[in-house]
Formats: sequence, C-alpha cells, structure tokens
Amino acid sequence: MDIIAWVLIIASFIIAFVGLVYPIIPSVLFILLGFVIYGLFFSFGELGWIFWAIEILFVVLLFAADSVSNLIGVKKFGGTKAGLWGSTIGLLVGPFIIPVAGILIGPFLGAVIGELLITRTDVKQAMKAGVGSVVGFLTSVATKGIIQAIMIVIFIVAI
Repeated sequence: MDIIAWVLIIASFIIAFVGLVYPIIPSVLFILLGFVIYGLFFSFGELGWIFWAIEILFVVLLFAADSVSNLIGVKKFGGTKAGLWGSTIGLLVGPFIIPVAGILIGPFLGAVIGELLITRTDVKQAMKAGVGSVVGFLTSVATKGIIQAIMIVIFIVAI
C-alpha cells in the first residue's frame, strides 16, 4: 500500500507541474491533493497546523502570483484591459488549437487581437502588448514553479 500511496502522491505533484504550462489544470489543487493522499494513507499527525497554515499562505501567494504576473506583463508593455482579457482567453484556448506552441502563441495572439478589436490601437502597440503577455506568462510559470517546489520541500521536511 505504501508504494501505491507514494505513486499517487508523486503523480499529483507531477500533474501540478504540468499545470504550470497548461493552465486548465489547477496546479495548486494537485499539490494539496498530494498532501491529503499522504494524510489518508499514512497520518495527518505529521502535518500539523503550522504546516497547513504555511501551505495555505503559499496557495494564496500562488493565486496572487498568477494574477499579478500577467497583469504586470501586459501593462508594462503598454497593454490595456482588452489585451489582458485577450491574453487570458488565448492562454486557455491556445494549447487546444495549437497543442505545443499554443501555450505561447495563444496569449500573444489573444492580447494582440484584444488590443486591435477593442481599443483600436495601432499594430505596433498591440504587438508590444502581445509580447508583454508572453513575458507575463513566462514570469508566472517561473514564479509558480518556484513556489510549488518550496511547498513540496516543506512537505518533505514536515514528514
């Protein structure tokens, strides 16, 4: 049973990291699922209230990092709310339309199209917003990856 438990825990963590580049997968929920699987198979006793308090703070930080990174990326490159919304839609739709490259092309095209259609900005400015959206996405992936790794390290230390 121990082997099955650890396979499920590690699979949850792996899926969480896959969720960094496929935003349709709720990464943080899979990290938490790994913790819960550990508790169910072994014991929640080792995962005390301090562990859970720290992990909940990291969950909040993950959500904030996800929102703020994309916002800063688009805004810093001169994008508007239309570019931000377009980027978000492109991020969700892109990987399904163009399986591998869509994760970068989707947010870029979404931001560009959003800027061109809604704000009627020039092409050069719309392209800058698209680049900002990709920069924001990549920054978000890196930040969330680091936070998720820290969460797992805290889990390993706790057990």
